[in-house]
Amino acid sequence: MEYFGNKDILKHRKTGFLSSRKCTAEIVLKSYEWAKQQRAEGNCVVCGNHSQIEKDVFEILLKGEQPLVVVLPRGLKKRWDKKWIENAEKGRLLIVSPFDQEVKRVTRETAIKKNETILSLSEQITIGYKSPNGQLDKLLTGKEFDDV
Repeated sequence: MEYFGNKDILKHRKTGFLSSRKCTAEIVLKSYEWAKQQRAEGNCVVCGNHSQIEKDVFEILLKGEQPLVVVLPRGLKKRWDKKWIENAEKGRLLIVSPFDQEVKRVTRETAIKKNETILSLSEQITIGYKSPNGQLDKLLTGKEFDDV
């Protein structure tokens, strides 16, 4: 694992957020409302920043003050968005990658590993949506989780 930011965030109780890429507008809106609620309550969330819904949920959470973990489906970057750096320096953001820096492209396998990492770091899981028989559906078989 590679890290950038405040590793002490891992001591918090964390809720992982996962969602299939393709979902209805209703699910997207519910996911946004869920993210706003987590932000307002100060809950620590572990999420990705790969699919559009993950990016949107992450951006909503980043506007808060609560601790936040983002897991990348690739290696750590050399250059970061200014908001990411500011939040990491404030001690409220931890960026995690299960890959070394040489992994620069996102593949189906790296996306699966990102999701597995989110599951392993989280005490609770919330699912925006999972496509029937999709990768996320297979990954979650036998696991307990909440829907948005």
